[in-house]
Amino acid sequence: MTDSSESTDATETVQLWLVERTYDDRNLITLVYATPDGEQMLQKEIAATLMQQRGTGATAAIDVEPDRLNDTPDEETRERYATEAERTAEQYDPDEEL
Repeated sequence: MTDSSESTDATETVQLWLVERTYDDRNLITLVYATPDGEQMLQKEIAATLMQQRGTGATAAIDVEPDRLNDTPDEETRERYATEAERTAEQYDPDEEL
């Protein structure tokens, strides 16, 4: 007898594309990734020093669990994020550092 909870080992993820990157005076980098339609987003903050120490940069896309996503706040931002996500997806491979 098979347990139905064992139907898949993979966790469902959503691919998000980098749509915005800002730097502030505290040496923090804010990265915003959004779904291709711009409807949902994830904002991450990381210290520039930490990125340098790790020797990594922001990638063009990331895969995240759906429960980590937030709704994009307004229609204008959704449209901008959708445009940027499309542009990023056309120009870069998902794992390419930007």
